[in-house]
Amino acid sequence: MSINKVLIVDDSQIDLCNLESIIEDAGCIVLKAVNGKEALVAAKEGKPDIIFMDIVMDEMDGYEATRMLAKDKATKDIPVIFVSSKRQKADRVWAKMQGGKELVSKPFTAEQILEQIRFHA
Repeated sequence: MSINKVLIVDDSQIDLCNLESIIEDAGCIVLKAVNGKEALVAAKEGKPDIIFMDIVMDEMDGYEATRMLAKDKATKDIPVIFVSSKRQKADRVWAKMQGGKELVSKPFTAEQILEQIRFHA
């Protein structure tokens, strides 16, 4: 599987723009959402190949959105990579328990994001 379409979910415009720039420079189509509720709709309608999801957001946090994506037949196979300021070992373990494939800590580098795209391609 190759990664062509990426959904980024973050309530920070700065992080959203940074992720968008990195992912577009890699030649991928970018879909965006600013909270978990929007992410559920965007994932179902846009059918991304991978999702980069913030954890702490209004409306619905990244953990809840990821659990709901995992329960939906249409979205359950889309890998979710958490991108968050949470960086403790317990955060990493909890993120995986919620269905995330990995946790990339903020501030992130372009290489960390591209590494996840390559790994899940």
